[in-house]
Amino acid sequence: MHDAVLDPALPAPAPSFVTAAALRRALIAGARRVIAAREELNRINVFPVPDGDTGSNLAATLGSVLHGVLGRRSRHAGELLEQVGSQAIDGARGNSGAIMAQFLVGLGEQARGLPRLDMQALAQAVRRGADSARAALAQPVEGTILSVISAFSEALEEGARRQGYGLREAYAQALQRARQALADTPRQMPMLHKAGVVDAGARGFVDWLEGIADYAEGGPRTLRVSAGLGQHAAESPPHVHEDIDPERRFCTECLLVGDAIDRTALRAALETQGIDSLVVAGSRSRVRVHGHAGAPQVLFDVCAAFGRVEAMKADDMLLQQRSVESPGQVAVITDSAADLPQELADRYGVHVVPVRVSLDGRDYLDRLGLSAAEFYRRMAASAQLPQTSQPPPGDFRRIFEHVLAYQPAAVYVGLSRPLSGTLQSAETAARAQARPPWCVDSGQVSAGQALLAWRAGELAQAGADAATIAAEVQRLRPLTRTWAMARDIRHAVRGGRIPRWAGPLVRWTGLTPIAQVSPEGLLKVAGGLLARRRAPEAFARHVARRVPDGQRWRLIVGHADALADGERLLTALRQRLDVAEAHLVEVGPAVGAHAGQGALVVGLQPAP
Repeated sequence: MHDAVLDPALPAPAPSFVTAAALRRALIAGARRVIAAREELNRINVFPVPDGDTGSNLAATLGSVLHGVLGRRSRHAGELLEQVGSQAIDGARGNSGAIMAQFLVGLGEQARGLPRLDMQALAQAVRRGADSARAALAQPVEGTILSVISAFSEALEEGARRQGYGLREAYAQALQRARQALADTPRQMPMLHKAGVVDAGARGFVDWLEGIADYAEGGPRTLRVSAGLGQHAAESPPHVHEDIDPERRFCTECLLVGDAIDRTALRAALETQGIDSLVVAGSRSRVRVHGHAGAPQVLFDVCAAFGRVEAMKADDMLLQQRSVESPGQVAVITDSAADLPQELADRYGVHVVPVRVSLDGRDYLDRLGLSAAEFYRRMAASAQLPQTSQPPPGDFRRIFEHVLAYQPAAVYVGLSRPLSGTLQSAETAARAQARPPWCVDSGQVSAGQALLAWRAGELAQAGADAATIAAEVQRLRPLTRTWAMARDIRHAVRGGRIPRWAGPLVRWTGLTPIAQVSPEGLLKVAGGLLARRRAPEAFARHVARRVPDGQRWRLIVGHADALADGERLLTALRQRLDVAEAHLVEVGPAVGAHAGQGALVVGLQPAP
């Protein structure tokens, strides 16, 4: 006997179980329904913070399953649900995505040994999923997706206890209860009532249930049309900017892989660090952690004590909200190799994609998972040379998708192509967008790249269009100069950035080598200084002699764990050049991993 709830072509009057094939098709329909509603869910997203990405996060979470296990036939319902839960945890994004994934994990844990699901088994699996989702949160809040999941579960259990009730009737009753719970969310949460919306995560869960119901009513033809659904369209509600805590501005996530991970102990350890909106979801071997933190590095370090940290991300919710509030302004993006001072990134709303850093067998997100100061501390204690790598296309895609959902266009000012594959990674992500961002090769790194991103952000804020911004970056590229001075070139020699013969030469002569970014976008040795004690001042003289007179400059000075030398260099340059505006920044591993501690960087650009 087959299940007529999920396969209406069969005429059984009192369906008794769900087959793996019907379950797979129903889950496909549910996932497609959520993906189709993504933009609307983003628009109504105000809790836990109004960062406008709940729809994208749920769509990404269910999309990872849709393009994974649901893309293959299955003969065992329990095994299917177990694989769905595992893949959902791996692909989970955001608060609601992690909760949804944990719900699916609970389903799979309860149903794993069942080749098909009868009424009782389905109700028990949903109850296990609801309990599992609630247990994943450090501080469960009513009026959210949790409330709707609980209402659905309770109603399904009631239906299972009714004599003569079939799956179709029980599911319809439970869905109606979930809809009512969704409608009640504004009464449970003042934030939703103020914005005039229901909870976005809860709405997404009901969308998922309704997609399954559509399959029950329409059968296989539903799968052909569900991807085109776009319901619940509405005007964008007002976003409540003050609900983002600036002290916990980063929406931080990672996947934790290990053996016998103690989720209760992990949650307790994270709570002691003040992590907000905390979700710890998964199984004993794979755990998705989500939280809002002021320093993502804290969350990643706590997790590293429990297993291997993978799939890290940290999105700046203040910048995300700024995108929502800037519908007429072009978005500007760069990468962390730019060494853009935080003050300038905040002033102009420039999004920064973190470069990856590998140190002592562990991977980090530059600046977010590992601050510059902490990088130098750990590098000094490490026996291995740090390595940097470009962000994967997915990191760029996530930011591109967000900004282009609210802003008219985007310009990415990237690390010099000959120095890294970072620009290519961004271009790969850009090609997948309906409105591809402009990807501009800065031909620079560190301070020089930062100067170009600074100018791009300034133009965007003034209302320039993307073509104008990209053209100005290209015009300024050959006029922007970058120099670096390395006190210790051992890292650069070991990493292949400087030829091996340069090491003995520097030791014998006492030279402090200077490199400059060439017109081709490469960092090449361009001289040396015989001034160890007064090296910052000698470096300033070297730079000043090589720039035209009568020009007013923008200036960024960088230092690698050498604040006092950086301040001396900045002072000396101010004395020799006409400086319109200057900033001092601690450079990250894009320079520090190769130039070593004590390195100094100068970036100059004609002031507008």
